[in-house]
Amino acid sequence: MSRTLIVIGLLLVAAGLLWPWLGRLPLGQLPGDILIRRGQTTFYFPLTTMLLISVVLSLLLWLFRR
Repeated sequence: MSRTLIVIGLLLVAAGLLWPWLGRLPLGQLPGDILIRRGQTTFYFPLTTMLLISVVLSLLLWLFRR
């Protein structure tokens, strides 16, 4: 359990350090992401982005378990 928490903490630190470069990725603006604007209301549902992140994380976890 402690090793898992350390790895998660290191991943969060790495993501924080890489944030300026990660912000430039087109995630959240992919075709298939739903954006509806009506007057003062905006609804955003990043469907394609969530699917892409899910597939990448699933593959990474699958590789690390082997």
